[in-house]
Amino acid sequence: MSSETKFENAHLAVAIERVQTPTGERNWTTVHRKAAVVISAITAQSKIVLINQERVPIRAAIWEMPAGQIDHPADEDGKEAREVALRELREETGYELAPGGELIALGDFFSSPGFTDEHEFLFAAKPVRRSPDGGHAHDESETIHNCREFSVAEIERMIADNTIRDANTLSAWARLLARKIIVPT
Repeated sequence: MSSETKFENAHLAVAIERVQTPTGERNWTTVHRKAAVVISAITAQSKIVLINQERVPIRAAIWEMPAGQIDHPADEDGKEAREVALRELREETGYELAPGGELIALGDFFSSPGFTDEHEFLFAAKPVRRSPDGGHAHDESETIHNCREFSVAEIERMIADNTIRDANTLSAWARLLARKIIVPT
């Protein structure tokens, strides 16, 4: 019905929206964010590549799958999302899709639809290999402390003991299992 932006920067906008719901008219605060891609990078040995990245809002560095924002997620053929997925894989991890490898679209999800329209697109890249030139070109706003390969058993343990706490990574892991792209131990 109406919307008034209260705050905006390069990463998000906060708006007070007047909406019509089944129970009536009301105000709702919505955080608008760009869509993003999350990449499950899988080696020829079925290891999963994770990064350990500083996350200022939670005051911690956490293990997670590489990810990045996209400007136009609804382009007709999903080309931009695929391009961003491959670029972020290389920039954040120094890995790339191996010759003959494939980038598999795993679907999408909304990260927290109670207050944000943030939309995540999941991809599996397999097999991946280290880029011959190293590939790293981190964004100046990123602090990536480490990048390494983990076995399926290690990831399962890290999820079970709450080492992995990133919603993107947990969602991508669930989709990998459901699609039988990885096999649990």
